[in-house]
Amino acid sequence: MVEKTLYIVRHGQTEFNKLGIIQGRGVNTDLNDEGRKQAGLFFEAYKNVPFDKAYISALKRTQQSIQPFIDGGLPFEKLPGLDELAWGIHEGQLPTTENKAAFLQIMRDWLDGNLDSKFEGGESPNEVEVRQREALEVIMSHPEEKTVLICMHGRAMRLLLCILTGKPLTEMDTFPHQNLVLYKVVYDGEKFEIVDFNNAEHLK
Repeated sequence: MVEKTLYIVRHGQTEFNKLGIIQGRGVNTDLNDEGRKQAGLFFEAYKNVPFDKAYISALKRTQQSIQPFIDGGLPFEKLPGLDELAWGIHEGQLPTTENKAAFLQIMRDWLDGNLDSKFEGGESPNEVEVRQREALEVIMSHPEEKTVLICMHGRAMRLLLCILTGKPLTEMDTFPHQNLVLYKVVYDGEKFEIVDFNNAEHLK
């Protein structure tokens, strides 16, 4: 029986987050000043947790969010399976009436169970699930890593939390988040349980 504790965080704020610009798998932005401040606050709050390893996406905003841990010697691995969902043709766009309507429609599709629905050039929740399960297999295949830090992305995190808790992906919006918020998940050898839900205490 392999027990494991996962500290899952969303990356810190980027300038695109601040401006409401659509950021997906194809946009590789840096943290802004606020994001770096959030990274520092998270490090201060959790630097004494005995992390064995960190897993991050292939996008630099996740590495920058946990850089203080890496600087302290924490080994890390990039898993593209943890990347954000690709929003295709909408990535890098400022919010407009048209793309807001398109987003509302695709969210409705997903909530209605049309989980293959996606934007042109983008990914569907079902496609993200496939790569997330591969990433999860890597993370769970190391019994010696008891306490793991995972830094990823908002929409992708919602999907992963559905997978971990056995919820259908249609319930992804039951997992709220903001930049550098924490979900702590414990695996007891059989099932995953969220023991700390959407925790932002460290940012106060």
